[in-house]
Amino acid sequence: MEPTVTDNRSRSRYELLIDGQIAGVADYVDDGHCVVLPHTLVEHEQRGKGLAAVVVRHALDDLRARGRAVVPSCWYVQRFIDEHPEYADLVTGP
Repeated sequence: MEPTVTDNRSRSRYELLIDGQIAGVADYVDDGHCVVLPHTLVEHEQRGKGLAAVVVRHALDDLRARGRAVVPSCWYVQRFIDEHPEYADLVTGP
C-alpha cells in the first residue's frame, strides 16, 4: 500500500501512514507568522525507504499551498531544502 500523509492539526504534525499505521511524522509549531519544523521521525523498522522525504515534501507542499513561510529547525528538513532548492523560497528566519 502507498504511504499517505495527513495534517493532524490537533497534534501539530504531519503523519505518514502505511496500512493505517503511523510510520513517520514531521512536527510543526505554527506561531501565526510562520511554521517552525523542529522534528522529523520515521519509525525504526521503516527507515531507509525514503519516507522522511515523503512526509517532508508533503508538509512543504501543503505549507506552500497555504501561503506559509517555514523555519527548518530540524536538520533533516534543512538538508531536504538544501537538496531541493525549489523549496528555498519558503524559508524565513526564526
